[in-house]
Amino acid sequence: MSKHEKIGHEHESSLINADAQVESFRQTRNNRRTELVEDYVELIADLIEDGGEARQVDIAQRLGVAQPTVAKMLKRLISEGYIQQRRYRGIFLTQDGQKLAELCRERHHIVESFLCSIGVSPETARIDAEGMEHHASAETIEAFKNFLAPSTSPHSDTDQA
Repeated sequence: MSKHEKIGHEHESSLINADAQVESFRQTRNNRRTELVEDYVELIADLIEDGGEARQVDIAQRLGVAQPTVAKMLKRLISEGYIQQRRYRGIFLTQDGQKLAELCRERHHIVESFLCSIGVSPETARIDAEGMEHHASAETIEAFKNFLAPSTSPHSDTDQA
């Protein structure tokens, strides 16, 4: 067997089934499309909870983007039914927006708690969970929950003090 044939043979054996790979990439692309929506909705919920309102300028500041970028995304969130924007009154979540924000918060909490439970520092876990929460499947999130049961707090040792 030539060197090229060996390399090709070894390479082929490491590839997963083409249909499975297509599905993996499709799911990843879909997750990337929804990641921004989820980040905005979650941030809007946090701003409302913390200060009673969410304003475009605050969203831009928190995400480190320009206000026109936020304005474009807010139009998308309105068209998808997650928010309502009232002139001079700020941005409000619809019922669907509130449900999505709650789901995102729960997923984030589970991922962050899991990472802490395996020895990741709380700060790193918080940062990593921000990206991972959007890409983990429902099955993975459920496995994390089962692993964590009964405690799901990333600060469980300090919560009891």
